[in-house]
Amino acid sequence: MALKATGIIVEYNPFHNGHLYHAAQAKKRTEADIVIAVMSGNFLQRGEPAFIHKWARAEMALHNGVDLVFELPYAFATAHAPTFAEGAIRILDAARCSTFCFGSEDGDIAPFQRSLHLLQQSGGQYEQAVKDAVGRGLSYPKALNEAYLAVATTVPVDEPLADLSKPNNILGFHYMEAAQAIGSTMQAITIPRIIAQYHDDAIPGNQIASATGIRKAFFQSDGLQAVNAFIPETTRDILLDWQADQRQFGSWSTLYPYLRYTILREGPDQLKMIADITEGIENLFIRAATTHSTFEHFMEEVKSKRYTWTRIQRMLTHIFTGFTYSMRQLMPAPSYLRLLGMTAAGQRYLNETKKRMKLPLISKAAASTDPSLQMDIHASNMYALGIGNNQIGSDYDRHPIIIR
Repeated sequence: MALKATGIIVEYNPFHNGHLYHAAQAKKRTEADIVIAVMSGNFLQRGEPAFIHKWARAEMALHNGVDLVFELPYAFATAHAPTFAEGAIRILDAARCSTFCFGSEDGDIAPFQRSLHLLQQSGGQYEQAVKDAVGRGLSYPKALNEAYLAVATTVPVDEPLADLSKPNNILGFHYMEAAQAIGSTMQAITIPRIIAQYHDDAIPGNQIASATGIRKAFFQSDGLQAVNAFIPETTRDILLDWQADQRQFGSWSTLYPYLRYTILREGPDQLKMIADITEGIENLFIRAATTHSTFEHFMEEVKSKRYTWTRIQRMLTHIFTGFTYSMRQLMPAPSYLRLLGMTAAGQRYLNETKKRMKLPLISKAAASTDPSLQMDIHASNMYALGIGNNQIGSDYDRHPIIIR
């Protein structure tokens, strides 16, 4: 009998006990044989450098319930929610997952299904309302929620809709929207996010904390002791190995000197060609980089009501990596499955399924000249330069991790 796969969309920044629960529940509730994770590379959806590189994070996952890890290409991993979701869903669909499972604040799939149906019946009213709200200066998340609420009030609904003011609900909705848009046959499943929400601090006495809270506790305490309770033993061991190699952990504070240099070197004519740069904000970036020697002070100057912290960080990520509007146009959809690692069960699934997969499987970076893959390699090199780990070019040498 063919192995059945369920898919999850992750960043693992770093892998923690909540992720362990998610992977186990995804497998249990879908009655799947294996779990496939599509994981962001070295730069993430909120416009941040990863805490540690993609290979270490993939290894954490493979020790803790995930059987295959595919990399979400840079162009989608660093995009706003709809594009991020579409890229990830296309990869899971191409890998022949029968289901996908996401964590949400609602924890029930029915409200998402009703919300998706409602917006489909709006006749374009929802899309236009989003555009109008963005035009008035609202951030995209606020514009989406305002438009959603406006449509919801015009149509009588007897049962609850999804709360699209919550970050995990928003992503989950976009996953389902993307699956429907591409005609995927994957069934959507959701599980409730437990104990810690997306931005919550790590609370002593709990065993689950958000990745944001874990990173905050780590950087404030400058050590793993503060976060040991929230992470599996294998995550701790990999982080200890990372420290032993005298590597820095990824953060904008670490990368800022390189970012500042790039902003000041490029100047306004070059910066305005960078993806997501709009409305002359490149001039504000140059003024702030000229004045401020720390990332925190730089951000204090450039943040505004019109631009969310996350949106600004995405712009800065693209400046740091040199990702332009014209480069983005070359990458309209994922064009390969980049394998980062597998378990023995994952390897069996690949052997059984790879001929039926909808995208080519890439296990060696040197085997392809795809522009999206070349961007992933470049982003990895820039990340390695920023954290000073002397692994520039290592994507060409790395083989998929195998955990038996």
